[in-house]
Amino acid sequence: MNKIVPIPTGVEFYKQMISEGYYYVDKTLLIRDLLEYKNAVTLFTRPRRFGKTLAQSMLRAFFEKEILSDGTEIDNSVYFKGKKIMEAGEEYLKHMGRYPVIFISFKSAKQPTYEMAYLSIVDEIFNEFDRHSYVLASDDIAEGIKEKYISVLKNKADSITIAKSIALLSRCLEKYHKQKVIILIDEYDVPLENAYFNGFYEQMVPFIRSLFESALKTNENLKMAVVTGCLRISRESIFTGLNNLKVVSVLDDSYAEYFGFTQGEVNAFLESYNIVHKKDEVKKWYNGYIFGKSEVYNPWSITNYVKDIVYKNTEFPKPYWSNTSSNSIVRELIENADEVTRGEIEELIDWGTMEKPVHEDITYGDVHASRDNLWNFLFFTGYLKVVDKKFKSDTIYLVLKIPNREIRSIYKNKVTEWFDSKIKTEDFQELLEAFEEGNCDTVSDIITDYLMDTISFYDYKEDYYHGFIAGLLKHNKKYLVKSNRESGLGRYDIVLKTRRIRKGKVIIIELKVARNINGLKQGCAEALEQIERLHYDSDLLSEGYTDIVKYGICFYKKECLAVKGE
Repeated sequence: MNKIVPIPTGVEFYKQMISEGYYYVDKTLLIRDLLEYKNAVTLFTRPRRFGKTLAQSMLRAFFEKEILSDGTEIDNSVYFKGKKIMEAGEEYLKHMGRYPVIFISFKSAKQPTYEMAYLSIVDEIFNEFDRHSYVLASDDIAEGIKEKYISVLKNKADSITIAKSIALLSRCLEKYHKQKVIILIDEYDVPLENAYFNGFYEQMVPFIRSLFESALKTNENLKMAVVTGCLRISRESIFTGLNNLKVVSVLDDSYAEYFGFTQGEVNAFLESYNIVHKKDEVKKWYNGYIFGKSEVYNPWSITNYVKDIVYKNTEFPKPYWSNTSSNSIVRELIENADEVTRGEIEELIDWGTMEKPVHEDITYGDVHASRDNLWNFLFFTGYLKVVDKKFKSDTIYLVLKIPNREIRSIYKNKVTEWFDSKIKTEDFQELLEAFEEGNCDTVSDIITDYLMDTISFYDYKEDYYHGFIAGLLKHNKKYLVKSNRESGLGRYDIVLKTRRIRKGKVIIIELKVARNINGLKQGCAEALEQIERLHYDSDLLSEGYTDIVKYGICFYKKECLAVKGE
């Protein structure tokens, strides 16, 4: 049996990816394009888990003149053997292993308080100072500068030193190597997102601003910087006056193929593991993101899916991609939706589109300023894709759509969670009494009102209404709710029955869906006829119940009609 090439789920470090023989989708020409465009600072904004950390790690492995604490220099060229960048030409290869590199990832700054998040960032900075501590042996670095450096290593640095620490480290590295520095900052906006959701955003912003300004704006030791994140935070809030910043968002054509997998890369991936027959399924579930003009797949989901299929952990696709904080924004959007927003969510879940003005310079503090900002946040974080652009009244509008079934399932799950939590707080005594008393108008009106106030999906098919009615009734304290159980010659939709039999009561409900508003009465009649024809009451009569009420209920979109049987 041939040995399976390891599938890299959760592997974020390029050298580990290559040295341990994982399947690698070659994105090394990102190096060529960065050198070609010659931007001093490039900010890539992409959704979470789209390969940003792996890309940053690859850049570090290529550019870094890596020196161990004992002064030993590491040759990283072995990690690029056979990769596309090696065929790009000497004008690019001459940069390999040439520069001191500062690599800092903020993705772990997710603590519940400002103090903890600040210390987490300080710890990341400490790690880079420790990794480059060999510079302290240089006679070209003044003693005063060394003292500041050592204060960071001893965790005694004041807040000003920490705020300017990346600039301090780059200065020391330039003095030692006689070469300007490359700075790589991964997931720069995680501390801001975390701070926003935990209530200390106003404290975190000034610190991040100071850190970045000294490192990227006024740093004469800087050769090039690459920053990655999820949102393009406005220059005014973080990148104040940073005129040398090139932002590459999901709307840009440049670099579009370097984050996420292209169709050709996915085809090769599936072929490598002999599951090319899964191509259509993979496309429906994980494709659909549009970066610039390129359609790409979510790499996190694809690798997890392939691994599960190859190792027979599952036979079916499932949602692998998640981002807890952004998912909470989906939940908030649903929980606070007005009638217009509920309609927009329903349209999206039904594979429809919506048109919104684009706000690229959104900040976390702006997310709740308007509903348009929320939709923009969901777009830039990967919960929507752009299918068209329009220019109207000096404003760019995006036509947005849910990318694929994986993301659609997140919306549907959040809608279901919201509905379940909503009905737990409702009192359905009036609805139950209306069923018991045969008050069909009240039953119809109450259910219609709830449908009008609810986000719907499943294209208004019978399964949706079945789940909806069962959901409304399941939290009542008087009746047991049974559904889709065999009785007589078929399966009834819903039955409510008391625990007591001798003095108990049963309500049988059969559901139908009309093709138009005029078909509601006919649908109810068909439902009642089905109850009688298939003897849905036979098992209940056998149990000893004698007080049995039968209802035919028919739906058209959000209209409901209930009719009681004779």
